[in-house]
Amino acid sequence: MMAFKQKKDQAGKGGGKRILIKVNVVGSAGPIRFVVNEEEMVVAVIETALKTYAREGRLPVLGTNFSDFFLYTPIAGTEALNPWAMIGSFGVRNFMLWKKPRQAEDVAEISRKRSGRWKSWLNKSVEKLVLVSFASL
Repeated sequence: MMAFKQKKDQAGKGGGKRILIKVNVVGSAGPIRFVVNEEEMVVAVIETALKTYAREGRLPVLGTNFSDFFLYTPIAGTEALNPWAMIGSFGVRNFMLWKKPRQAEDVAEISRKRSGRWKSWLNKSVEKLVLVSFASL
């Protein structure tokens, strides 16, 4: 009888109902499952998912900065969830964690590097072709 009262008191202190959620990380092998309070903020769920992901040693390595990620639901479509909303207010238990895209400056720098590689490869290929054609004369 005493054990029942202790469990009841612990549930009362938690504030709300606890739910098991599943978070799929884009690029990872499988979902992460953990229990959260329905009144938890989306930001806290993202942080918990990142910590669990790192603790399990999953790949690719994501980091721990929760502001670099969006959380989606299958029902909401392409809109990310409000970071300050309660996780239980969406009525779903399956979520998708997506890393925010890099800033435009980083993307421009990467594309410049790639175009330089392309030009370098093309120049080397043309030089080899010219040398082979002159050698055959």
